[in-house]
Amino acid sequence: MAEPAGKRLKSSLPLCRTHRSSAGSRARLNLQAAVEEALCGVSSLLWDGAYRLQALASVFERDDVALPRVASFFHQDALKQEREAEAMLGYLAERGGSYCGKDIQKPGCEGVCAVLPALELLLLQLKEEVGVLVELNQLARNHGDPHTASVVKSRFLAPRVDRLKLLGDLMTSAGRVGCTHDQTGGFGEYILNELQEELTR
Repeated sequence: MAEPAGKRLKSSLPLCRTHRSSAGSRARLNLQAAVEEALCGVSSLLWDGAYRLQALASVFERDDVALPRVASFFHQDALKQEREAEAMLGYLAERGGSYCGKDIQKPGCEGVCAVLPALELLLLQLKEEVGVLVELNQLARNHGDPHTASVVKSRFLAPRVDRLKLLGDLMTSAGRVGCTHDQTGGFGEYILNELQEELTR
């Protein structure tokens, strides 16, 4: 049974509700409107993630926390996320699509004051991004756009698999050295900050 025109399938893709499609553009290179809108929404999701990572980095730069290597770890992840968001916008422009910016929301990490909850928040963010990118890859395939599917898989999805493994290792190490969900595990956080090589990659 065919789906009624105008009805969307249930999806977790962060679509851009105010998207201005470039369907009439002559520079458009076989980019379906649904894929363009999804690329626009996912780009916004990546920018939000970079903003959250910067906010987490600033937590560990405060005088009462002062874990410089942990702060540097989150800064480096934020820079990677910004480069990926810029790369997605570049790809969207290359295909003749348009990007609609949206208002930046609060990062949602105001209550974080220890390493373990910060790593858990990053893990949730990465899992959400992986799920969204897998769905974007499938959407591109369903709309006959194997090039976008390939770009999403190689440039954006594959690097997140390595980041998830690294993050899992860091969380295991944090638990082993005695990090807690509040500031009572200060010595464990100090040990993690001083000895964990992954924090200075």
